[in-house]
Amino acid sequence: MNPYANRENLELVKRFFDKFYDDSNPRVFIVGINPGRFGGGLTGIGFTDPINLEEKCGINNNLEKRAELSSRFVYMVIDAFGGAEKFFSKFFLSALYPLALIKDGKNYNYYDSKEVYEAMKPEIIDSLKKQIEFGATKTAICFGKKNEKFLNEINSEINHFEKIITLDHPRYIMQYKLKKVDEYIAKYLEALQD
Repeated sequence: MNPYANRENLELVKRFFDKFYDDSNPRVFIVGINPGRFGGGLTGIGFTDPINLEEKCGINNNLEKRAELSSRFVYMVIDAFGGAEKFFSKFFLSALYPLALIKDGKNYNYYDSKEVYEAMKPEIIDSLKKQIEFGATKTAICFGKKNEKFLNEINSEINHFEKIITLDHPRYIMQYKLKKVDEYIAKYLEALQD
């Protein structure tokens, strides 16, 4: 899924970037796997579904208002951190592969197949390098333990991040650890203060 191929989505992304990133401040990158089909795959904004884009970021949109698990958790963390303005002044939500991948109607991770990963690796490196030019600090936060392996591999080639902090993926937390969500929010906040 390529949300950037849609003119309305490009306008939403522009409004989001103008609102939250119209400065030259360096930011800690928070790197996910690849966008989900109901979150960043729709909006073009990492870990941001159409509901949170409107309710938490103040950007009205005509996209189908469907909640996405990862986005729900990330915005709980953002609220606990002090809200979208404060959060986005310090952090940049991203993904190693910038487009949503779908297989058999479900989300698919770039690393689910060695062949897919190897085929996408040059594009992943190119995309990450371009994003780093936005003003990435030398610290990154990685969502997902499996994703960490690939981020480290990519980083060994581009030599940008000096420190990578890995956290359990928001979807994993919401799907399997919901009873401990407050503990995970506290872990995330601790990492964000690091």
